[in-house]
Amino acid sequence: MPDSIDLPHLTREIAAAMPVVPVDLVLGREKVGLVIVDEVNGFATVGAGNLAPPAPNAQVSTMVAETDRLARAFTAKDWKILAFLDTHVPGKAEPPYPPHCEAGTGEEELVPELAWLEQDANTTLVRKDCINGFVGAIRPDGSNAVVDWVNAGDLQRLLVVGICTDICVMDFVLTLLSARNHDLMPSLKDISVYADGCSTYDLPLSVAESLGLPGTAAHPQDLSHHMGLYFMASRGAEIVGKVTMDT
Repeated sequence: MPDSIDLPHLTREIAAAMPVVPVDLVLGREKVGLVIVDEVNGFATVGAGNLAPPAPNAQVSTMVAETDRLARAFTAKDWKILAFLDTHVPGKAEPPYPPHCEAGTGEEELVPELAWLEQDANTTLVRKDCINGFVGAIRPDGSNAVVDWVNAGDLQRLLVVGICTDICVMDFVLTLLSARNHDLMPSLKDISVYADGCSTYDLPLSVAESLGLPGTAAHPQDLSHHMGLYFMASRGAEIVGKVTMDT
């Protein structure tokens, strides 16, 4: 992708041809759980690792702030929260990504704004060693922490936030949709993804090449975020633009 391409214009053109139409979501009319995907230092704290933002990033900051707002509202109502923490075995990074969020580095811990969840009685923490959280939640005995959490709470809807929209969030949501359709979680009806509660990383082509990476590593943030939302919606997820509580 040449740097001469007007990326904001291209993103608008693709969004027009492949639209995502977010809906408003009012919570409190059904049993709902909040799923937070990988909002850890290694992805969302400035300068914290190879895949962390090198400088403050508005999309990432908005994601963290909105996640904190929702999580505090959920726990105030004693609603269930599940938070994934990307935690890789040292030396076992998933290609094509450099080492990141390795156990013992601190990158695998929740960002400071969400660290309170570690002591929250309504929050279940799940460490995962791969991109796909649903797969990472499989235990040695074959059971699945996500399936058990949904079924134990008799949850009817999941609201998903996190990073990266088009990678870890999308992999989890697409697998979750298939697991729901396979009737692994009989109570689960709807899977919602909050657009402003998600973010992804920005790697312009010129920066990728300066790091010695191939052109295929280029990852424009806004376009990648939109495409992640589009593909989740195309598979049956509900994309949400505004979340409020039913008082």
